[in-house]
Amino acid sequence: MRSVAKLREVAVVGIGETKFGSFPDRSLRDLVSEAGNKAIIDSGLPKEKIQALYLGNFNSSYLCGQSHMGALVSEELNLGNIPTLRVENACASGGLAFRMGMMMVATGVYDYVLVGGVEKMTHRETEVVTSALASAADSEFETALGATFPSLFAMIANRYMYEYKSPREHLAMVAVQNHDNALLNPDAQMHKKITVEKALTGLPVASPFTLYDCSLITDGAVFVVITTSEIAKSLNQKRPLVEVVGSGHAGDSIQLALKKSLTTFSATVDAAKQAYDMAKLRPEDINFAEVHDCFTITQIINTEDLGFFEKGLGGKAVEQGLTSIEGKLPINPSGGLKAKGHPIGATGLSQIFEVTLQLRGEAGERQLKNAEIGLAHNIGGTAASCSVHILRRR
Repeated sequence: MRSVAKLREVAVVGIGETKFGSFPDRSLRDLVSEAGNKAIIDSGLPKEKIQALYLGNFNSSYLCGQSHMGALVSEELNLGNIPTLRVENACASGGLAFRMGMMMVATGVYDYVLVGGVEKMTHRETEVVTSALASAADSEFETALGATFPSLFAMIANRYMYEYKSPREHLAMVAVQNHDNALLNPDAQMHKKITVEKALTGLPVASPFTLYDCSLITDGAVFVVITTSEIAKSLNQKRPLVEVVGSGHAGDSIQLALKKSLTTFSATVDAAKQAYDMAKLRPEDINFAEVHDCFTITQIINTEDLGFFEKGLGGKAVEQGLTSIEGKLPINPSGGLKAKGHPIGATGLSQIFEVTLQLRGEAGERQLKNAEIGLAHNIGGTAASCSVHILRRR
């Protein structure tokens, strides 16, 4: 790969997504068709310009009986015989598909790339979906012993509250804030206002979690079109240019027991450093962020690992309103995985969609003030994989 100094500048020129939710009458193809065509139309480019497709998809092989997803998506969108690749990295599949597409444009392999993510999950029983999700953990040393992601992240939450004397109410406050944000997002799955008391007294899942601490089972698709900044400027789009100025990708052990710490995700720390260094920016330069809140505790830990708040103070930042839409550093204005929804393969692209929308000034009721630099953070498994992207309005 070329050195960072020689990489071409990359821009997002088209975005499209479906509404997130439970759609028993909609197929994978249907979701792909809506979001993919929206993104291409939004870019203003003819389909013939698209040279390659990278698709984030976690487990359609198990949940839908459909493998070879890249070829299926290209066929559905009538893209011709272009090269396609399905990217699977658990819940980080979408973010890593975006990084693959971005790198192909940045290094000059392609000029126009379509990146997408899709997952259809709600048509299967909860037990089946839980089993599918658990395959992103260690099958021999975790799931075979009965561990699921709610139980694994519950251990993380308990350790965090013990180490930093953080009250249980902070987790509930994350849920309340993201539900409030989702009320302003027409594409969000969960349009339901809740209170701290309701979050605390919800259906128990794995102590200390209730149902309101857990992200949703979701159907949905998101696509984006990327090209070089030079080409993007020539398209004469009547909106701000949105450039990808930083990108990072890091990993950690798949087993929770082998991590150096339960309260710091080293993959996030490492991926963030790469993205900040590439963008020549610092955490304090970020205006807002979409972070991976598969559980309420992960939002708190992630905002600390991204350098936004000191360790142990991520929950306090939520309590003080710093992370609200009107706060100093808005987090998950879309509603996050918690309330917008979590269609696994599409989640990382959903974050890119929201950051791009905010940078364009097109986010409607939830539009942030002074949104110039946004960050998208996507993890897989118990933070065994992580991508971080920084986008900037020009």
